[in-house]
Amino acid sequence: MVTPVVRSLDAFQQRHRPTAVAVAVVRKLGDDDGGTLINSIAFAGFVSVFPLLLILFTVLDLVLSGDPHARATIAHSALAQFPLVGEELGSNIHGLRRTSVIGLVVGIVVLLWGSMALARAGQVAMSRVWAVHHDVRPRFGARLVRSLGFLGVLGLGVAATSALAGFGTVGGRQPFLGAVGEVLALVLNVVVYLLAFRILTPPGVRLRQLVPGSVVGGIGWTVLQALGGYVVGRYLRHAGQVYGTFGAVLGLTAWIYLGARLSIVAAELNPVLSLGLWPRGLAPPPSTPADRRALALAARGPTREVDGDGDAVTAGPD
Repeated sequence: MVTPVVRSLDAFQQRHRPTAVAVAVVRKLGDDDGGTLINSIAFAGFVSVFPLLLILFTVLDLVLSGDPHARATIAHSALAQFPLVGEELGSNIHGLRRTSVIGLVVGIVVLLWGSMALARAGQVAMSRVWAVHHDVRPRFGARLVRSLGFLGVLGLGVAATSALAGFGTVGGRQPFLGAVGEVLALVLNVVVYLLAFRILTPPGVRLRQLVPGSVVGGIGWTVLQALGGYVVGRYLRHAGQVYGTFGAVLGLTAWIYLGARLSIVAAELNPVLSLGLWPRGLAPPPSTPADRRALALAARGPTREVDGDGDAVTAGPD
């Protein structure tokens, strides 16, 4: 039995757009079995991290062997993407640099495999989010192109972040330049999310439909990095010294899981807004029109129209 208090809360959240959209995103996450999507992306991301760092450190050793300062700056910036465990990862992965050429070859092979799995998990998630059944798969060539494009976006994002790392140090660490660097990093994160969503999402979805989730994802990732750096600096640095590699692996797993959850929530925001899937009820019945549209969209997912490569031609209700 639904209490009057729940009915009052339901009526309140439906009358206000921010709460109505937030509830609709949570409801749609449940409709799409979001936990499974998050877990698959987190696992694939975990597999990709170590070979990605291996390639980065190997390339730095080969290209910047004569400039230790530049090499250390870029490596530190890349490890800052994992503020909870970056220092521990850097201290444990340096031994791989001794076999530069062999490490590069092995790392590229493993990274391609891991990135294919990550891109595929992302494509399955976006197909589920936009109600395109994941069994309708594009051909291998199309999947490979998307995977390489996704890997390229991640690589360019890390490279651009590394370039911004030293921005605030120009002119003796001026606060103004540091603030500008943070704003540029925020914009960069939004752009990376937008490009990643565009690559992974079925082509029938327009670019403008991906903007809200990209903004939320970029802001959320920037905030996560800032909070992670604060938590490490204030609370966890000693714990990392105590637990060592074991703590680094657990921390890395948790960090990637947070990133995967943020990304799926941001992705769910896009169809909720563009397809009008709000407000949703907290405890139906009665169902709202948005409830009925969301259920109808999920029910029609397996029979959506696709093109010759298995990609969706349309997205959303007719």
